[in-house]
Amino acid sequence: MAFEPPQRLVRALGESAPDGDEWLERLPKTAEHAVELRELTVERVQVPGGRSSLVVLVRRPDGAPAVLKLAPRRARPESERAALAHWGGLGAVQLLDGPAAEGVLLLERLHPDVSVRSLPEAKALLEAAGTLRRLWVEPPGGHVFETVEQRTGRQAEAMRTGGFGEVTGLVDAALAARAELLAAPPEERLLHGTFRQSKVLAGERVPWLAVGPDPVVGECAFDLARLVRDRVEDLIATPSGAATTRRRIKRLAESLDVDQERLRGWTLFRAVESGVRALRVGRPRDAELLLEFAGWL
Repeated sequence: MAFEPPQRLVRALGESAPDGDEWLERLPKTAEHAVELRELTVERVQVPGGRSSLVVLVRRPDGAPAVLKLAPRRARPESERAALAHWGGLGAVQLLDGPAAEGVLLLERLHPDVSVRSLPEAKALLEAAGTLRRLWVEPPGGHVFETVEQRTGRQAEAMRTGGFGEVTGLVDAALAARAELLAAPPEERLLHGTFRQSKVLAGERVPWLAVGPDPVVGECAFDLARLVRDRVEDLIATPSGAATTRRRIKRLAESLDVDQERLRGWTLFRAVESGVRALRVGRPRDAELLLEFAGWL
């Protein structure tokens, strides 16, 4: 079978690939070797798939369904492996046994085309929040996960040097919020890192399980902040979008015992960071939505 990467993956990795990176060119052979090593039967490549990895629906030698995931080093797949192992299938997709290989994960098969985004908004937020709560556990001792301070430090530096003068006010506000939040952080937990509705898929063991973590250690409000802006295009298109966003922050903070102002601050930082990054890689429409949303906060 030809392991052709979906165009969504090609575009996304093209935005962030360092000079000389050949991961996409090597991907078909890497996937073929991973399949042969594990004696898997390939069903199909998941399309449109994700923005940082190739996802292949496979069957194990005993016929059990599974997912083979291949990701470049810059997507931190070994960090994902460590987090999934620590969660042990509680709230997240189960990591399956198999030959260890860098950047290759064999995972429990969920329903890849059914996420909580298929539910009405209020129900989707409720189910997503419940899933996220189960992931917030103490990190393993001696862990090597990136911290929120480290990750946002890299992001903050890129925001300062972005050179987009028209958003200077929002960038300054976001950086000030980050500095204040890091000055007195609450208890740290292992976080999903990139949680949103599309990262919660229907399963067989339990109704909903999280996938695709980019794990980080820090306060829970940071993890929840990305969920606040889910379906941002719908929020922007609604005259009451700003009020709806404020209600969403209040409802999510209360339901997950997170400080409301800390959630608002991290939501602002993450929205502005994503907006500036969208500008930098030439996605002006995405940037416009994110920065307008950030302006409400």
